Amino acid sequence: MAAPSLDAVLNHPAVWRGGDCARVTVPSVPTGFAELDALLPGGGWPGGALTEIFAERTGIGELQILMPAAARLTRAGRWLVLIAPPYIPYAPALAAHGVKLSHLMLIQPQTGDEILWACEQALRMDDCGAILTWLDTAHDRTLRRLQLAAEGGGAIAVLFRPARAIPASPAALRLHVGKTGNKTIIRILKRRGGAVPDPMMFELYGSAPGRPKSLCAVASDRAHTAEAVC
Repeated sequence: MAAPSLDAVLNHPAVWRGGDCARVTVPSVPTGFAELDALLPGGGWPGGALTEIFAERTGIGELQILMPAAARLTRAGRWLVLIAPPYIPYAPALAAHGVKLSHLMLIQPQTGDEILWACEQALRMDDCGAILTWLDTAHDRTLRRLQLAAEGGGAIAVLFRPARAIPASPAALRLHVGKTGNKTIIRILKRRGGAVPDPMMFELYGSAPGRPKSLCAVASDRAHTAEAVC
């Protein structure tokens, strides 16, 4: 039998070259942005792993980049769980992005420990598709618990954090979201395998006529919303 060619060996799924994005078989959900999918192991948001998103400021597209995946998951009958969002989710905008509101769950814990507990419980749900949670500060122990909880199931686990400081983390995927002019800039800070690619630019707002831009709002009181922010 003839020996396989070098190209055949290098193209085998079990072979990974250091300059390439790692080839993984864990479940993933397409982000809805082909350019971003091409740079992510598995071709989308990783399931069974922690993803961290660092935003320069609130409302620059850090939530919008999750909407195509959220819509896909909820339409498939899986739950989208929002834990401790800093603003009130704006249901009409979420629905306009394709999110099935009957499979949206909002949890408002009061302390960091309660947030962590809620994340762990949500990730144990058999039909959980994704959890999105917000933490200003997260110790290494907290991040490791979140990563372990995410590994216990196939859901997407996303942690939003401010970009004031970006310390080391066990998260499998880490992104930085910034903005220049009308463009949202996404930088991959860490991914499984391969060198860090160049930043990507997206025009997230205004790309879909008639679609509400704002996904959340500041509350003026318990019954009304005052200012859309993201």
